[in-house]
Amino acid sequence: MTSRRHIEFERLHNFRDLGGYRTADGRSVAWGALYRADSLGKLSGADWERFLALDIRTVIDLRYPWEIEAKGRIPQAHRFTYANLSIEHRPYDQAEIDPAVDPWRYLADRFAEVTEDGAAEIRQAIELIATGPGPAVFHCTSGKDRTGIIAALVLTLLEVPQEEILADFALTELATARLTADWHAANPGRTLRWPSYGRAPAALLSLVLADLTTRYGSPAGYLADRVGITAGTAARLRDRLLTA
Repeated sequence: MTSRRHIEFERLHNFRDLGGYRTADGRSVAWGALYRADSLGKLSGADWERFLALDIRTVIDLRYPWEIEAKGRIPQAHRFTYANLSIEHRPYDQAEIDPAVDPWRYLADRFAEVTEDGAAEIRQAIELIATGPGPAVFHCTSGKDRTGIIAALVLTLLEVPQEEILADFALTELATARLTADWHAANPGRTLRWPSYGRAPAALLSLVLADLTTRYGSPAGYLADRVGITAGTAARLRDRLLTA
């Protein structure tokens, strides 16, 4: 299943199909219906043709507008139902994180900021996945943190077991070396201070979900009470993405 989940591109390193995960009611997430990715602004040439062959109709870009201006958005965005929904409101430079801090607690605290600050954009992203033309893809820069949050929340709404949600998050670890190499190529002369750059262990998301449980009773409670996901939206999401 892992080989089917990872879709190989030359310039993208973290493009994955969210299909195949089993849900609490015995159904599974459909293959080829929802993807998560690193920056689609890198698409060109054979990568672009490979992407078009997936017949994706909806593209959700989770980056800041200034990131898009600097690095580019998906080519020919007019071909898609495209939305820029920046779920992170407080930028920080992961390359400059103090190596002495607990990396997963530090990042879990940044994720907490995203889940609070970006609740409206998170709702819009999930609603678009539920109602926009499919298949759909959502992405940020590395397909790791912001993308990982949306993936975890969507899988929560689909009632995928938490251990599977954690495992999906941790699959980014397979891309860490290439993400780090890209950082060095893009930042000549800079020092990468933080040794955990590009990492996405299950332990990090476990802290994030535990924090949501402390504040809202459960991740599902957060989605209902803070984000405002209605029962109707959750039902549409399941109708769209689940198969018997």
